Amino acid sequence: MNSSTQNVRSTMKLTDLQIEENLAETSIQRSMLEKLIPLIAPVSHLLIAISVVEIFQVLSIFVRPWTIKFILDSGFTQQAGHLILQYQVLWLALAILSISWVSRFGFAALSKYLSSLAGLRVLNRLRQTLFAHIQSLSIGYFDRTKAGRIISRMDSDVDALEPLLIQGPPELLSALLRCGLASILLWHVYPPFFWCLFVILPILFTVTAIFKKSSQKHWGRVAEERSRFTAHLVESVNGTKIIQQLNYANLNQQRYQQLLRDFNQSIIHGSQRTSWFAPFTGILSSIATAAFIVIGSYALSEQSITIGQFAESIFYVFLFLAPLQELTDLFERYANGTACAQRIFLLLDTQPAIVDKENALNLEHIQGHIRFQSVDFAYTSKPVLEQFNLEIDAGQVVAIVGPTGHGKSTVVQLLTRFYQAQQGNIFIDRYPIDEIRQSSLRQHVGIVLQDNVLFTGSILDNLRLVRPEATDNELIQAIEALGADEILEQLPNGYLTEVGALGIHLSHGQRQLVCLVRAYLANPKILILDEATSAIDLYTEQKIQYALRRLCQNRTSIIIAHRLSTIQEADKIVVIENGTVVESGTHEQLLQQQRQYYALYQSYMNNSHG
Repeated sequence: MNSSTQNVRSTMKLTDLQIEENLAETSIQRSMLEKLIPLIAPVSHLLIAISVVEIFQVLSIFVRPWTIKFILDSGFTQQAGHLILQYQVLWLALAILSISWVSRFGFAALSKYLSSLAGLRVLNRLRQTLFAHIQSLSIGYFDRTKAGRIISRMDSDVDALEPLLIQGPPELLSALLRCGLASILLWHVYPPFFWCLFVILPILFTVTAIFKKSSQKHWGRVAEERSRFTAHLVESVNGTKIIQQLNYANLNQQRYQQLLRDFNQSIIHGSQRTSWFAPFTGILSSIATAAFIVIGSYALSEQSITIGQFAESIFYVFLFLAPLQELTDLFERYANGTACAQRIFLLLDTQPAIVDKENALNLEHIQGHIRFQSVDFAYTSKPVLEQFNLEIDAGQVVAIVGPTGHGKSTVVQLLTRFYQAQQGNIFIDRYPIDEIRQSSLRQHVGIVLQDNVLFTGSILDNLRLVRPEATDNELIQAIEALGADEILEQLPNGYLTEVGALGIHLSHGQRQLVCLVRAYLANPKILILDEATSAIDLYTEQKIQYALRRLCQNRTSIIIAHRLSTIQEADKIVVIENGTVVESGTHEQLLQQQRQYYALYQSYMNNSHG
């Protein structure tokens, strides 16, 4: 087994997550605190307001125990061996209780509003950041990362951050305030009450640390399994036609069901490993409550406390213990949010493989001369181009031919800097392309590929992508200039016809015509065309050929040629085999040499007549 085969197999063994870690050049298992704080910095004023509201809400809660004590200790007087209710005390206490309840509901509503407002701002800003970052990544990232996993990062993973970033801090603050204030008041009423609760805290902190570690690992697994079935769902939607054509629907359904089972199993397994925490805190709370009742009963019998203080302290105990019961939910949300944050920042920390130099050039005008000089390139370990040399004069129409998989499309990918050559240089005019700003380069280099893509909207909407300021008449004039009007205006709604997602409502030929017009409007000095016209009727093919000839005028054109007419009309034909130029010249010159091009031409002629 050779080394290249071993490298390919070792790459194939990598999981999707390991591939993402390699692309990000970092591990997913890392602290998120320094990453998350900048996210909430723009809404820090809202978080401060929420915290203030939570403080007042907690204070409104603590009014109630004091009111109970006030009624029991001051609301009754003893006369002739009977307890007489003091109605003025009762009415005052009820008024205070009513105000405290109204205040609590009001503060809770205000806290919810502020939390929602902060959450929307943070999550929208994060989604915009993710979207902008994704658009900046190099093509190689999308070749190796499943679309569904990217969607999962921007959708469910972002949603999981809200309970952590927005709801979590105020709720944690509320829990700490209730515990802290209840502890102080219990100490004030009767110090042994405080100590009977304090002894459980070291046990609770130790167990909480164990639970936090286990829970975070569990939610990380859940997030990964969710990404897997989301990725499969997206692939299935995009490949529905192929799935049905291959009669693969049942097997694909089974695969999806297995992914869902894995997802469900990860939730069940994690729940089994973390379900002990809530009952354990319940046991601690029960022990502390029992100890409190014993100590309180003894203190009451010794008249160390009043009946009102005892009743008041019972409320304080519940206010102290209730947050302990909430820790399960708080830490699970923390673990889930942290696990999702790790995946989000794994994407955000992935840098584009190709970046502009600090002093990259913005070229206003170019002539269109192209030169490949000793270029080497490989997608993996197997070379695609080796010592590749090619020169194309400005304004020349060059057809590139050769066997499939020998580097024709790679030449296009390197010229547009979708990929970077490992060795050698590529020049446009006298400038190395790695010294030209990518946006400037792509302004001068237009592409119409075989797998042409349109976006949701009308035909005019798609044309306006390259000329946003153009009027409808200017766009229609461009359509007419390329002779595409006779076909496109026959569509149900003419140029206002909705093309559908990826142009699905149009035929292959109609889509290609729209893409050719779009390239014409962009008016690049260098044009790259994949001229495939398979599955197109003769009339549409003639229109496309006319549009191609019109489009290639007065600009450097590189055509990955499939049709005999295009090959014959080219100023120069370049034959590529095994990543190297093996022949170049005009159609007549290459036929006379009777080498690789002659063999390709004879094969084409035999197939076309067969």
